[in-house]
Amino acid sequence: MTQRLRFLLDTNVLIPLQDSSQILEVSLANLVRLANVGGHQLLYHGPATKADFLRDTDKKRSRSNLNRLSQYTELSDPPTCPWNSTGVADNDGCDNEILYAIESDAVHALVTEDRGIHAKARSRGLQDRVYTIQLAEDWLKRLHESRDVLLPNVDDVPLYGLTGSLAEQFFDSLRFGYQGFDEWFRKKAREGRRAWVCRDANGSLGALCVYATQENERINDAGDVLPGRALKLCTFKVDESFRGRKTGELFLKASFRYATDNACEHIFLHAHPEEQDYLIRLLDDFGFQQAGTYQSRDVVVVKAHPRVAPLAGDLNALEYVRRYFPHFRADQSVAKFIVPIQPQYHAILFPDLEAQGSLFGSGNVGNAIKLAYLCHSRVGSINPGDVLLFYRTHDAQAVTSVGVVELHETSNDVAKIATLVRRRTVYSLDEIRDLATKPTKVILFRLIRHLDHPVSYDWLQENGVVTGPIQTIRRISHEGFSNIVR
Repeated sequence: MTQRLRFLLDTNVLIPLQDSSQILEVSLANLVRLANVGGHQLLYHGPATKADFLRDTDKKRSRSNLNRLSQYTELSDPPTCPWNSTGVADNDGCDNEILYAIESDAVHALVTEDRGIHAKARSRGLQDRVYTIQLAEDWLKRLHESRDVLLPNVDDVPLYGLTGSLAEQFFDSLRFGYQGFDEWFRKKAREGRRAWVCRDANGSLGALCVYATQENERINDAGDVLPGRALKLCTFKVDESFRGRKTGELFLKASFRYATDNACEHIFLHAHPEEQDYLIRLLDDFGFQQAGTYQSRDVVVVKAHPRVAPLAGDLNALEYVRRYFPHFRADQSVAKFIVPIQPQYHAILFPDLEAQGSLFGSGNVGNAIKLAYLCHSRVGSINPGDVLLFYRTHDAQAVTSVGVVELHETSNDVAKIATLVRRRTVYSLDEIRDLATKPTKVILFRLIRHLDHPVSYDWLQENGVVTGPIQTIRRISHEGFSNIVR
């Protein structure tokens, strides 16, 4: 049983590793360190990488890079990409060869900073296996330092509480991208504007999302108007030191909660297509859609956030929750399951419930939206879009939370499980290895909400939802689910 992961490094990741005159950025250095700690392989694609180096017009640098390749491990016998044909540019051909190695399962993941490769990966459904350096580092930190990887707290603060911090380096890139940023910021502070923020252990600003509600807002250069009330995310920045910690996902969680509480029918923002490429990809995964341009520079991305759950039409249950989260399908065509979790794992999976803090009360958001759960249940088929009711055993003996399945698979391959759970995991590699001594059920899900009033085991029995102890995942009736959520 293997537990070693294999990472393919793109040329733009190999080059700084090869240049001894460069000081490695912290994320890349830590990625290499964690790969060594876990015994994971860092590989390069021989034909594609060598072709990249040979195209370098600086022949001295090209020879040096080629000579240094012998320090690294080459991916043996990479498959030939069938997508390449006559007329494909050399650079595109190399990118295709690298991506085809991922599609052919020659390695577990690709690490690249190339936006073009990330875009191609999305078009071929490979985006979950193509990582930036920071995301790959975060994945390995979660596997090897899981107890130290804590999600940041999100605090809701007035902008006037941040004007004294405008001189901090955090705001430099915002000033560079927006002439007159400081004046705009101070003006909005005087108007009572607010923001969600995350700070590091020293109290320094690490992430910022300025927000405002708008009425009948004109959102793009074409003059399109969002009818009614909308939530605008005016400024959205996550510092490099905070990336890979699900901060963007936590801000979205705050946005969805705010939009629900304040009857906002849409959520939107303007984003630079290159500088905020990762943010745009994140938003797409949560149902945001592009809606033109703003000032011929930014793209406009909008999410429908209807107050009343819309009809499903031809949307399957998983696509429905992606598009209309926090609404989800729970009609009779969707299966419902109760999932028992021991208190220690419930506390890890849902830390905000453990603290009994509201999203904006204590500032503790705790868990993100996309999570993973591992167990040894023998329950039969669980499908994407099915509904999960999480039941805390032993002390509480109550249903606490609702989720929707994204993926369900059973495996006892440690590396495969680690790859499946990726950045969602609260399990270390050692814990995954211990679980995988027998077939392990991997459930990836989206947390919809916690119940305002947990439903006790006694109530479940008295109302005929369950009979006997809840010791493993079990399917419940549509009527039983309806009674619980009602």
